[in-house]
Amino acid sequence: MRFRPYISTAWASSLLGLMVVALPIAAIAHVGHDHGADFQPGTSQPASGIRVEGATAERLGLAVEPVQRRSLSIGITTTGEVVTQPDQTVMVNAPINGTVVELLVQPGDRVNQGQALARVIAPDLIALRVSSQEDRVGAEAGLRSAQANLTLARRNYERQGAIAATEITAAQQQLSLAQERFDQDQRLVGAGAIARQQLLESESNLAAARSQLTRAESRQPVLEAQAELERSQAALDAAQSHLQLSTATYQTRLQQLNSPATEQGVVTVVAPIAGQVAERPVSLGEAVEEAVTPILSIVNGDRLRVTASVYEKDLGQVAEGQAVRAKVASLPDQIFTGRVVTVGAVVDGTTRVVPVTAELDNAGTLKPGMFAELEILSDRTPEAVLAIPTRALVDAEGRTLVFVQNGEAFEPVEVTVGRRAGDQVEIQSGLFEGDQVVVQGALQLYAQSLRGGGAAAATEDPTVEPSRVAVPSWGWGLGGVAIAATAFYLGRRSRPTPVAALNGHIPSPPTDLVLTASRPDAIATEADHRQS
Repeated sequence: MRFRPYISTAWASSLLGLMVVALPIAAIAHVGHDHGADFQPGTSQPASGIRVEGATAERLGLAVEPVQRRSLSIGITTTGEVVTQPDQTVMVNAPINGTVVELLVQPGDRVNQGQALARVIAPDLIALRVSSQEDRVGAEAGLRSAQANLTLARRNYERQGAIAATEITAAQQQLSLAQERFDQDQRLVGAGAIARQQLLESESNLAAARSQLTRAESRQPVLEAQAELERSQAALDAAQSHLQLSTATYQTRLQQLNSPATEQGVVTVVAPIAGQVAERPVSLGEAVEEAVTPILSIVNGDRLRVTASVYEKDLGQVAEGQAVRAKVASLPDQIFTGRVVTVGAVVDGTTRVVPVTAELDNAGTLKPGMFAELEILSDRTPEAVLAIPTRALVDAEGRTLVFVQNGEAFEPVEVTVGRRAGDQVEIQSGLFEGDQVVVQGALQLYAQSLRGGGAAAATEDPTVEPSRVAVPSWGWGLGGVAIAATAFYLGRRSRPTPVAALNGHIPSPPTDLVLTASRPDAIATEADHRQS
């Protein structure tokens, strides 16, 4: 009987504790839609709300966007590797045997086409230049001699021409006189005025005059002089060619180097393309061998490609010129666009894939060798669907959450996602058009919710205020040990399994008593956390 007052008191205290725990607390729901008050696994109901003042939200970089309906471009997704254009990676080798005397660029430097990269001194080039100079001196002497001979031959030809003209004129006059004398003697012989012997002499003189004219008209000396002139001209041409060849050997060698050189045999190595210096394996003072020793490599990353593979079954959806989107892990919020430039002609017999190459239009800060997620756009959604940026999603142990703004409060809402298109993702359930969704800083809000066991707990930042109601002190005085026991029991029974933090970190439990705004039955004490 003496235990009955104690039992009665305990029951009364327990009942009072239940009344305290059941005190009404306002639940938070974002404006315009009722997502419910209690979180149930597998639904999109809010687990808790986090209040953040405007100044704090701005400092934390929180950004929200409305949920909109839009038509999404969808396609085939595959993985690939970022590579340079076939002609945009160049290894610059030594253009000549020699020694490196100057290095003008470092790895990482950007260079323009034709820019000086290094200088090499080449003894062989010096020897070649000296030899060409010696040949030039001899060729110049030969040229001068040939020019003199040509001048003499030309004068002789002119003189012989003049002589021949004079001889022809004299022979013609002599023939004319001989012809008149013969004709006169022939008439006189017919008249019996002279002896026939005199006619024979006239005939002989006429024949001699004709022979003299024939010799004069043959211009034999002139022809000989002309031949000598032509020989002198040929000798001059040969001397000029020799002079040109004496320097052509040296100039041709310089052209083969494709680099300027000084008279001291210093060759400047220039960039064949514009780009960035990737590596420079050569050292100052190192001996280099022509076309063998690498001096540096240049990569032009302004125009890059992505090489990937597409399964045989998807080939009907891929064609040259098709638009693509690419993403890399180091730049998750940036999308690179481009087009398919080549589709392989042969299917691999083992993997049943075909190589595909896409050229990117906005390579930007991409680096060759990066792995990329390539999406080949082949279709569009037939109608507009609810969509949000993928960066708004938070992965919480297999569940996908987003944070919806309601004034200064942000509620985590579970959503069901559908097709992805670049940086947009389809929302099949959990949100309504016009909902203000956090698209920047969602992970920070998620971390804050974990610190309070699913609600917004006290943080190092005093301006981030969780939605909570502390149990009044008089409740503890009236309830005593029974209230603590009841709270422990109800908290253990109703608290959901905590969601693990990102990267496997589980934050420390709060040390004060908290009632979440959306879960009035979840009461946790410091003793509760120690025991659980």
